[in-house]
Amino acid sequence: MSEEHRETGTGWPQPAEPARPSGPAGEPDPRPDAPDPDELSPLAPAEPAEPVEQEDVPSPAEEPGASAAEAKPVPVSRRLTSAGAMIAVLLALLGFTLVVQLKTTSADPTLAATREEDLVRISSDLDSRERRLRQDIEALEESQRQLRSGEQGRQAALEEATRRADELGILAGTLPAVGPGLSVRFEGPEKAISSARILDAVQELRGAGAEAMQIAGADGTAVRIIASTYFVDGPSGGLVVDGRRLTGPYVISVIGDPATLRTALNIPGGVVASVEEAGGNVTPVDSEAVEVSQLHAPIKLEHARPVS
Repeated sequence: MSEEHRETGTGWPQPAEPARPSGPAGEPDPRPDAPDPDELSPLAPAEPAEPVEQEDVPSPAEEPGASAAEAKPVPVSRRLTSAGAMIAVLLALLGFTLVVQLKTTSADPTLAATREEDLVRISSDLDSRERRLRQDIEALEESQRQLRSGEQGRQAALEEATRRADELGILAGTLPAVGPGLSVRFEGPEKAISSARILDAVQELRGAGAEAMQIAGADGTAVRIIASTYFVDGPSGGLVVDGRRLTGPYVISVIGDPATLRTALNIPGGVVASVEEAGGNVTPVDSEAVEVSQLHAPIKLEHARPVS
């Protein structure tokens, strides 16, 4: 085997490339039966491979104005490290946001979903409502104080009016009365205990502070003595007091200070002296509970009116 056969390694002699006929370079053989040069090559594939289209991406060096530093490619490991750091930061922010949102939602879901300006408005409304409620509380407390004060004033006025009405009732003879005083007994001949001497005794007792009086006859008939009470001698003896006839001896029950009343009766030339001078007798008896129970009918005024 020749040297030429060993170099090809096929065992068959490699024919030399046939000489192309002279003519322009690169032009095919004009003969119709000339073989295709590509088919004669033993290294050519049976079927030509389809060409792979590649994107015409210009390299950084070919871009206009690109510098040498920009054209230098970035290492893959560095790009992966930066992306991992950004992902970690985003995950941390997301976790923090979720925790805050969960806490806020667990506290008040409604307020968590409310905007900041709405929260400010709600707070302002609550402050205004609190101020109004405090004002209402103060007004109610003031009204309560006034009502209590007015109630106390009305109660005091009612008590004063009741006391005054009781006093006027006792003076007018429309109410019974009881209290310390004297029981004064008049006895003797008709001349000694005449209506004039009984009237003098009543006037002396009033002047000494008598608050309530009544006179009773021998048969127990009693008449309440008031400011308008009159005394007249009866046609057949005895006394006529406010239209009622009484027979002696007579007993005057009077409420007041016993010592003052006794002094008034015993003044020189007074009632006791005049009755004793006429042959009669006056006997005052102190008592801690003199009862004046006889009542006088209310007097209806026809002309007098209170001054307004």
